[in-house]
Amino acid sequence: MIIVKGRNGNLLKVDGFRLRVYEELNLLPVRMRLKAIEDAGWNTFLLKADDVFLDMLTDSGVNAMSDKQLAAMVSAQDAYAGSRTFYEFTKAVEDVLGMKYVIPVHQGRAAEHVISKVFVKEGYVVPMNYHFTTTKAHIELAGGRIIEIPVKEALDRRSRYSFKGDIDVVKLEEVLRSYKSRVAFVRIEALANLLGGQPVSMRNIREVRELCDKYGVPLVVDGSMIDWNVYFIKEREPGYSSKSLEEIVKEFVGYADILYISARKTSSARGGFIATNNRGYYEKIIVHIPVYEGFLTYGGMSIKEIAAIAVGLREAFKENLIGSELELIKYVTEELDRNGVPVVLPPGGLGVHLDALEFLPHLSRDKYPAGSLTAALYIASGIRAMERGTLSMDRDKDGKEVYPDLELVRIAFPRKTYLRSHADYVVDRVLWLYEHRDLIKGLKWVYEPPILRFFLGRLDDIGDWGESLVKVYESELGVY
Repeated sequence: MIIVKGRNGNLLKVDGFRLRVYEELNLLPVRMRLKAIEDAGWNTFLLKADDVFLDMLTDSGVNAMSDKQLAAMVSAQDAYAGSRTFYEFTKAVEDVLGMKYVIPVHQGRAAEHVISKVFVKEGYVVPMNYHFTTTKAHIELAGGRIIEIPVKEALDRRSRYSFKGDIDVVKLEEVLRSYKSRVAFVRIEALANLLGGQPVSMRNIREVRELCDKYGVPLVVDGSMIDWNVYFIKEREPGYSSKSLEEIVKEFVGYADILYISARKTSSARGGFIATNNRGYYEKIIVHIPVYEGFLTYGGMSIKEIAAIAVGLREAFKENLIGSELELIKYVTEELDRNGVPVVLPPGGLGVHLDALEFLPHLSRDKYPAGSLTAALYIASGIRAMERGTLSMDRDKDGKEVYPDLELVRIAFPRKTYLRSHADYVVDRVLWLYEHRDLIKGLKWVYEPPILRFFLGRLDDIGDWGESLVKVYESELGVY
């Protein structure tokens, strides 16, 4: 953002870019939206993109790319091994993040897979601020177990604690002391996705680093959304307002032994990488890359994508180019909160997060309130959001549901993609749905996969409430 003083003494936050390419959007009539979600098994992942008005499912792989990224893709040097473009990419990682050894992988979950294979053994534990769905799956498939120890404020959606992504360092030391040699590594996710896109403070990661050194345990950082995390550090943490984002990110990353990034997020391209300054860790990891990802200089990606990641990484921490979507998230969150809609506070990164348990207090958790609200939002608006609640968890080994701490609907704002008018539309349709929330009656399984069920699972509405919602919508708002 470009921040200047306005004529009335207020601060004007002006986007530091302009749009040069656009995509036409299509809003289906509400009855066609009902048909689309029925065909998708009430799972927004299975909707066709052509049936979606605002695609706010995720920021992964759908951020706007810059003119310089597109130009770099054209001039990339295609080669199976030893491409000049790969070395330009590793130079960008070292310049921006301070990491010397760089391992390309096709996306973030590929990094999680390889890291888990190297470090996690049967009976090991991985303490972390909070899990992400694919992270948890890879650690458990490798025989490990996660231990979540967020700060207490993280689970209070009303708390305006500035860094709800922080790990509880007192509990962390208890875990490190108790499990000793069975701790595979400590993981910090910055931002903490499933806590509502909440940031980690510099103070916290510094304290975690000290504990890892004390107990001889590696610190692994998921930096897939580190651009937004360092923006919040500059905005919220004492002592950092005068520092550049480039300085902040180098300090933050400098506390990690291993960093991995889904470049589909921070770098606004499609791929990922693992980076470290530890030669020993690098050599342990690279032996798995040809087996699972490809040769070391392309890692399962197109060389063109590697070129785009290199440029995107250099652009990610330019103060003129970052923050526009965070301002939209803040605006929508505060408007909904002002009107009584239960949202996660303070406004974080990635998107607006609705608390489905409070939004739909009449639904028991076995009727999947977050999944129900996500589907209802699509019917009422054409907005594709993501369920981040019980459906996003898998059952335990006995087949029982595992209810997460938070039952959220995430309305994502990809980088440099949506405008203020879209934000106003989100507010209007969520408020309308909140006024008619009693019409939503829950979901039941039709097909339930055993692992990461939220991707491919299919459900149905209980009592045909989708039809009831459409009838009320048509009577009050018309066809669209």
